[in-house]
Amino acid sequence: MPKELAEIKLFLDNRLGEEITVTVQMGRKKKKERRGILKETYRSIFIVDLDQSENDFDRVSYSYRDILTNTIELDFND
Repeated sequence: MPKELAEIKLFLDNRLGEEITVTVQMGRKKKKERRGILKETYRSIFIVDLDQSENDFDRVSYSYRDILTNTIELDFND
């Protein structure tokens, strides 16, 4: 994964529409996985449309800073 915010945004811009798994670090060895499709990128956030069979809500947004600080991990289902 790139090490600068602009590079992270560019990387995600090139992967729009792909299936993605987001692992959220919830603290103290707790993690939560969410699966969906990378839908949109904006100046400071990106949107993931979630799989409705696994989640109670439609979409979730994260900031590029979350990736930079390892608060979340992304895995593209290639």
